[in-house]
Amino acid sequence: MAHSLRFLARRTLLSAADHIVTNPLIRWTWTGPSNDDLMGALAEFRPTDRETILEMMQGRYLLASKLVDTHGVSPFSLEVDHDDWQDDLQAFAWLRHFRDARTDEERRFARTLALDWIGREGQFSRDTWNPALTARRVLNWLRHYNILLEGATPEQAQQIARSLSTQISSLKLRAMLATDPVDALLVAIALVGVALCADRPNAEVEARVRHVLNLVDTQIDEDGLHRTRSAKVQIQLLIELITIKLALRRDHEQASRDLEELTESMHRALDAISLGTGEPAYFNGTGQMPHDLIVAIQAQSAARARQTGTAGGYGRLIAGRSIVVADSGLVADPEFTAHAHASAMAFEFSHGRDLVVCNCGPAPSDYDDALLFRQGIAHSAPTINALSAAAIAPSGPLAGRLLPLGRPSEIEARSADDTLIITSHGYAERFGVTLERHLTLLAEGKTLVGQDRFIRHRSRVSGAAAIRFHLAHQTEVQLTDDLVRLRLNSGAVWTFLWEGAEMRVEDSVRQSAYFGFHRTKQLVLDSLVSDASEVSWIFTLEEN
Repeated sequence: MAHSLRFLARRTLLSAADHIVTNPLIRWTWTGPSNDDLMGALAEFRPTDRETILEMMQGRYLLASKLVDTHGVSPFSLEVDHDDWQDDLQAFAWLRHFRDARTDEERRFARTLALDWIGREGQFSRDTWNPALTARRVLNWLRHYNILLEGATPEQAQQIARSLSTQISSLKLRAMLATDPVDALLVAIALVGVALCADRPNAEVEARVRHVLNLVDTQIDEDGLHRTRSAKVQIQLLIELITIKLALRRDHEQASRDLEELTESMHRALDAISLGTGEPAYFNGTGQMPHDLIVAIQAQSAARARQTGTAGGYGRLIAGRSIVVADSGLVADPEFTAHAHASAMAFEFSHGRDLVVCNCGPAPSDYDDALLFRQGIAHSAPTINALSAAAIAPSGPLAGRLLPLGRPSEIEARSADDTLIITSHGYAERFGVTLERHLTLLAEGKTLVGQDRFIRHRSRVSGAAAIRFHLAHQTEVQLTDDLVRLRLNSGAVWTFLWEGAEMRVEDSVRQSAYFGFHRTKQLVLDSLVSDASEVSWIFTLEEN
């Protein structure tokens, strides 16, 4: 409670100060001279795709899993009710694809979009000039400044440079006022990029790097995972940190080495919550990420998590070709839980490149009931009375943030027998039981055994338990009297057996970067808490 009060007080004060410096009476001071003194561009390691250029020139913009056809008008002129699409458009990460431009017309198109943004969005707006979005946009303009200026008239070049200067001025003024920790870190990273491109004195560059590292100390845990516990945030930060790390190598070796140590631990933590499919597990706002982007990030480090263990409140089992990633349900401090999921005891399971059991992932940005996807029922986990083991505040100053219920959860990894033990206390006060989940990989990963135990804390317990297993897209479910056979899209067949509950099959969904979500199936084991002491289940790969 004390931490929540400190968070709310700090957020209120910073927000008030930010409104002061963004007041029109102050804002005119943001406009500075053009950035004629920019000495170089930041490195770009993300993949490019010339087809994206051609699609955009035809008016088709595939951003954040949504395809919008502008029918030839500027994308910045449209009111698209999809926050993630708008965010990707305004951040200008798509500008990298124009490195593959082959004609003057294609290069001119990129410059025209930037000039159109300046004309429409060049004046401060709290939505399109929020600190994180402005920081990412500045970094992307610095990466590809040559694309924006090549072939530009002197007037156009001056317009672009002056806009960039204004955005940089806004970041410098608002850097210490960001209410979200991720925003503050992104702004600090962007200002390192600015100092490098402007060839600022070594002392200034190193001071800005130290500020980044100080922020990182408060946001990255001892395992290298960001405290949002989101692979999506981890990837977003790694992209920007790798960029400035590569730029620092030229003239700031020690600062580069400091960032190298940091990014190595972050790479290892990201791998610890990734599956054999190559994707991070769908927890805490993470959904389908572009595969080529993930590969590009992985190529920047050889750090891998190749053993059974824990990281950042997650557990990882590895045996043979199988990987299980499970969530203890650890709830971070409120400043990190705006998009967190109530996913205590949930897991995802892959065998080779096949996904077997999964979570639903985040809701599409334009979906009306987005909170549903953050609840326990959207995860492969047990719930009681369809309630989660943690609460999402419905209203008030903490509205939308995940809050803990009961004592903190616990997780233990036993590498000797490839077992995870997860304990959740989130139902103890409401229903009188603690839940304990055991997950074990056997037979070189060809068998996953689970035991869900209901440990009583009082003589009278209540509630109806449902243990859900959301299945991968295109899994065919075949029912017989005493088992379920699951035929995956690859042709592999897994059998599912259970004991101690009734089984049913229901519809489910899985978030998709290209279709919003896929319709899938889920297996549900039902039991009254008063009747259940342990529910056992097992997935086994059928071999020819």
